[in-house]
Amino acid sequence: MPQMAPLMWMNLFFMFLIGFLLFFIMNYFLKPTSQMKYFPIKKIQTHKNWSW
Repeated sequence: MPQMAPLMWMNLFFMFLIGFLLFFIMNYFLKPTSQMKYFPIKKIQTHKNWSW
């Protein structure tokens, strides 16, 4: 990796920090997507006749 000046590393750090904070803020305030309604699957019960 080529050498980067300290100010460029600081700039990279701040850009990452701003992106990270924006990601969390957007996830907090934006409405979650509508989820599919849960339809329980009816279990087919097989009756087993044990003869012992």
